[in-house]
Amino acid sequence: MKIVETLEKYLTKIESVVVVVLLSVMVLLGFIQVVLRNVFQSGIIWADIVLRHLVLWLGFVGALLATTTDRHISIDAFARFMPMRVQHGVAVVTNIFAAVVCFFLFKAALTFIGFEISDQHTVYANVPAWYAEIIIPLGYALLVIHFSLRVIFHAGSIFKGEVKH
Repeated sequence: MKIVETLEKYLTKIESVVVVVLLSVMVLLGFIQVVLRNVFQSGIIWADIVLRHLVLWLGFVGALLATTTDRHISIDAFARFMPMRVQHGVAVVTNIFAAVVCFFLFKAALTFIGFEISDQHTVYANVPAWYAEIIIPLGYALLVIHFSLRVIFHAGSIFKGEVKH
């Protein structure tokens, strides 16, 4: 269990740093665009495209952080009134389901990236589109890992009788 906690701790730290970097780049690039457009009547041609893709990246990394703290969208109206062991059991089942769904989405995303590579789509100039879209399969793969770690945590809580979240 200690290895799982350590792994999740390091993944969360890395993802937190990535969120800060992505948000900083987005704010800075957006600010520069506004200044260039309003003051100099120009702009960075590729900035809007990059910002659009950074939103995609930020969404996936945010989903990873939400999964780490069990803050993904859930309906827990009934679970709140159940004993803690039952709550952890429900969490195990829902996290397994989410991991399986994310696994199939990961496989579909790999197919999508394969098509993007073979079709040689570009984002801007000669930059391949799959560079910006690689977060889709990577994000789903990391979500599978995070949901699997949540299964281990909740299963451990059931068998040890802990109430740890």
